[in-house]
Amino acid sequence: MSYRFTLADVAFLTAPAGIEALAAVDELALTSASYLADVDTARRLAGDRAPVLLETVLLRRKAASKVDDPERWLFTDDSLQQATPAAVARHRADRFAGRDVHDVTCSVGVDLMYTSYTARLAVGSDLDSVRVAMARHNTGLPVIRANALRPVTRNTAVLADPARRDASGRRRWQPRDFMPPLDELADVYAGRDMAVKCAPGIDPADVPWAGEIELVSLTGQVREACLWTGTLATPGVRRRASVLASTPGGWTITDAESDDCPVTAPSGWVIDPDGAVVRAGLVRHYAARHGLAQLDPRIAYLTGDTPPPGIRAFRVLEHGRYTEKALKQALARRGVGKLEILVRGLDVDPNTLRPRLRLRGPATATVVLTRIGSTPTALLCDAERTN
Repeated sequence: MSYRFTLADVAFLTAPAGIEALAAVDELALTSASYLADVDTARRLAGDRAPVLLETVLLRRKAASKVDDPERWLFTDDSLQQATPAAVARHRADRFAGRDVHDVTCSVGVDLMYTSYTARLAVGSDLDSVRVAMARHNTGLPVIRANALRPVTRNTAVLADPARRDASGRRRWQPRDFMPPLDELADVYAGRDMAVKCAPGIDPADVPWAGEIELVSLTGQVREACLWTGTLATPGVRRRASVLASTPGGWTITDAESDDCPVTAPSGWVIDPDGAVVRAGLVRHYAARHGLAQLDPRIAYLTGDTPPPGIRAFRVLEHGRYTEKALKQALARRGVGKLEILVRGLDVDPNTLRPRLRLRGPATATVVLTRIGSTPTALLCDAERTN
């Protein structure tokens, strides 16, 4: 069970004595092998303060992907888990450039901090008094304790990140189960420009008030959906996928682009679009942009003679009707001892299938198992990074 921080803890951690004690505990390795000995050392150094110091140091070490300078931040375990990665927070902050912004669920202030870099004015609020104190320390910005459903600012754009876990730690997926509920947020801030961070599995039919739904991935993993309203939403765009890297850059695609792409037999390459593209329903738009075709109109795998640059794509070696026996023979013939198995559209469990294939040999390959029309199909490929 994670440590429960108090206001007294925050006051200690931000005082000179606490800062000095944190520096001392940060010298400890805190690895699995050394942890018990390090805890004893921390207790000798700090007595009853040892648990809060240890928890803070460990959380800071986990926070490298969430903030640029974790060594000065304060977190709770839950707030760190929900915090937006820095690259995603920077991307979202771009839309708030030059605006006055109120982060109404600011937690410990990660989104608030990055938003302040582009906004004209940024303020935050949260119901949790400990997080409010942490956010004030972390950001140096105005942060107050307030209920997100009782507005305390006027004429600001609104940023909200409703909690998606209940007290037991279980994830919540229904909009009414978010805290605060999504529809209540929409009602309370009707007429205000708003961005709401939520789970990437959100059903657009459940949030008809959202002008634009943006799916965001980072280094190949879908991280979130963002619901944009008012003038923050892009005119003429209902769905957007934004694909980010850990370093500045990335690209975006929307449903305002053409989705005119054919359905063809497999050609030289198979392309598995980024998960944000798939979840945003923009596979055909991505195909049209890059001159690709679908293998099947209901399946997200694409094919073409030239894959898009800068992605991991699959050069087709051979393909045919999928049966376990035929796949086993093809792998044996090529001496494949290490196999990546990708599946979409077929009821095949890669972990169950792999040992039955009796892989032997020096070669490495990828097999794409899918359905083309009513035909189960296997495409044996070499995975390559395109330039």
